[in-house]
Amino acid sequence: MLKIENLSKSYGTQALFEGVTVNINRGERVGLVGRNGHGKTTFLRLIAGEETPDSGIITAPRGYRIGHLRQQLDFTESTVLTEAALGLPEEDKDQSWKAEKVLAGLGFSRSDMERPPYTFSGGYQVRLNLAKLLVSDPDFLLLDEPTNYLDIVAIRWLERFFRSWRGELLLVTHDRSFMDSVTTHTMGIHRRRIRKMPGDTARYYGQIALEEEVHEKSRINIERKRKQTEEFIRKFRAKARLVGLVQSRIRTLEKQKVPDRLEAIRSMDFNFRLAPMESKVIIQCRDLGYRWSSEFPELFAGLDLTVGRGDRIAVVGPNGKGKSTFLRVLAGELEPGTGTVGAHGTARMGFYGQTNVERLEPNRTVVEELVAGDPDRSVQKARGVAGTMMFEGDAALKKISVLSGGEKSRVLLGRLLLEPHNLLLLDEPTNHLDMDSCEALLSALVQFEGAVVIVTHNEMFLHSLAQRLVVFDRGRSAVFEGTYRNFLDEVGWESEELPDTGTRGHGDTEKLPKGESKKEARKEKARLLKEKARDLAPLKEKTEGLEREVRELELEVEKVNEELIAASNSGDGDAIASLSKQLSELKDELERNYEELFGVTEELERLEQEWSEKL
Repeated sequence: MLKIENLSKSYGTQALFEGVTVNINRGERVGLVGRNGHGKTTFLRLIAGEETPDSGIITAPRGYRIGHLRQQLDFTESTVLTEAALGLPEEDKDQSWKAEKVLAGLGFSRSDMERPPYTFSGGYQVRLNLAKLLVSDPDFLLLDEPTNYLDIVAIRWLERFFRSWRGELLLVTHDRSFMDSVTTHTMGIHRRRIRKMPGDTARYYGQIALEEEVHEKSRINIERKRKQTEEFIRKFRAKARLVGLVQSRIRTLEKQKVPDRLEAIRSMDFNFRLAPMESKVIIQCRDLGYRWSSEFPELFAGLDLTVGRGDRIAVVGPNGKGKSTFLRVLAGELEPGTGTVGAHGTARMGFYGQTNVERLEPNRTVVEELVAGDPDRSVQKARGVAGTMMFEGDAALKKISVLSGGEKSRVLLGRLLLEPHNLLLLDEPTNHLDMDSCEALLSALVQFEGAVVIVTHNEMFLHSLAQRLVVFDRGRSAVFEGTYRNFLDEVGWESEELPDTGTRGHGDTEKLPKGESKKEARKEKARLLKEKARDLAPLKEKTEGLEREVRELELEVEKVNEELIAASNSGDGDAIASLSKQLSELKDELERNYEELFGVTEELERLEQEWSEKL
């Protein structure tokens, strides 16, 4: 358990948060949300003791161990396994299988575990740091973007790991679906305040939006009434017979506090422009294959894919299997090893690649870099796009060399907005974006009328966007005609089919017992799916009913609130008393429904997880 009282932190004139008092109680898994630059990482560093607050205290029980995921890399052992085993508690030092199990879940093969840590890429070295943290078994986990550098299989393993975590954790991630699947509570940094509530991010953002709407309506009504009072005073100040009434109104004005106008919060506003497309087919791949050289095995081979107008195709699979290379071949950056890629003459492709950040000119400003990517070389247009990407005013004159990874990603995305396209090729575009920016990007992609081919490990994007998949798994690449949900139900990931042997997710593919045909296996899976649907149906029905009740109650609260504001403006005392009571009762009922919905949702998620493991 962690207790935070009256915490404040500023950098120069910028206050990140002020007077924060919040507890993280036993067993709570808390997701921390907020825009980039609003202090999420600083808040974690304060709890870890790596920074000092301006005021306030953070207390924990004696002997309470806090584990913090660090991005700094400092390895001393000769193998990955012995390095990871350093994290084991003293009483578990001889149980290296625990480290092996976590490493396997994070994507290390048995042979990887015997290699020196520094022979791996930076992404895998960060995974090793995460493994050391997880095996250390702290009471409280502090996690800042733990899914960075993880592929979809490792992310799904980590999701299951955190859901079974018995201690407390505080999680920062841009992946909303991952956060919602893992956490019991959501805590947000908003307008220099930090607030925690039970439930997922949808409930948190919905509550904040409702409260701000009520605040703004109240402010407008108070200001209108104040102007009416000021007008009354001006007209009748000189009337001797009304002097008492005028003085009363003056005293009322002096006592009355007008709520501050809420300052506007900047948001990214993607708007991908559509280039005309004469053909129904934009790109056609036939028997496509690629290998880096004759010394390396083929990354993919025999791949046939047609990309048409309006297609939404996700490229998915573990890291290192060729997804980014495949996208670069589609974009024309690499020549196919075998087969062909044919693009229609009117195809206008916009490509966002992971390595493209390195191609930004460090000595250019943001505006200069955007101008360089604009065929019209228009400074005015570049300025507009810079503002859209949250580089306003002098921020647009920053040099590329001083930008963070997230800011450079925004510059690259901004270049895609400068000219029209009918096909967007996007390689992990959500890396370094905050949750709000990810939502804005997803919304823009859904509305874009051209085609989208996207490499992503973000399951919210996969469920919301993908209509077809190119799957890199089981040592091959193949097109799957269906949604991501269809894929999970009908095929699934190879590593998730293996038994938990202490090295879950690795080793040879499990063979079916002798005499058991694929047909029988499919029949058994169909039977289990039917049983799962029957088992989950009552809870799903109850969840839907509670969600309807919550929506209706929220609308009723809003309606009564408006009536209360109107009654306050007219000075109707009886109506104010009646409506205040009604509003209080509605809010109590809404809170009870929220709590019940939270409990039912947790039970539904638990059962779904059990069925997922069975299947």
